[in-house]
Amino acid sequence: MHAFAETVIAFIEQNQQWFPLIMILFAAAETTAFLSILIPSTPVLAAVGALAATGALSFWSLWIGATIGALIGSTFSYWLGWRYGAAVLKMRPMRDHPEMVEKTQAAFAKYGPATILIGHFTTIFRPVVFLMAGMSGMTFPRFMLWNGLGCVAWAYVIPKLGQFGGDLIGWIWSLF
Repeated sequence: MHAFAETVIAFIEQNQQWFPLIMILFAAAETTAFLSILIPSTPVLAAVGALAATGALSFWSLWIGATIGALIGSTFSYWLGWRYGAAVLKMRPMRDHPEMVEKTQAAFAKYGPATILIGHFTTIFRPVVFLMAGMSGMTFPRFMLWNGLGCVAWAYVIPKLGQFGGDLIGWIWSLF
């Protein structure tokens, strides 16, 4: 996973004109039901946040691109759950991870729609939380309220943590 993130970062450094689009694609992959299991986008977003700490990339472009991508991926996943229901959970790779479904159902029972916001930050929920929201019959406006909050917060916090880490490393190096 580390080598994958390094490859993506190197590509972004060499192709900065594609940076916002790349952030849209990675954030969409991270929040799309099947892709979120296969593509490790969160480490990439944190690493790009660290790169933004150097001033090489715009944090705002990162935030906007990641927010748009997260909205695209999570809304598509909601639609999949709404349209296809439980049949989606019987497909690979979802059927291989029944613990994700069980934990997400328990979280919905305990926290209600706030689970959508929490799901953006939780690896175990992210692949299924948006599907489950669609499957549950949650109204689209209610979903978009919680999802919008989650997308904006996630797209800000994850890269900001990377940026903070990059600033901290820069500060430590300046001591020597």
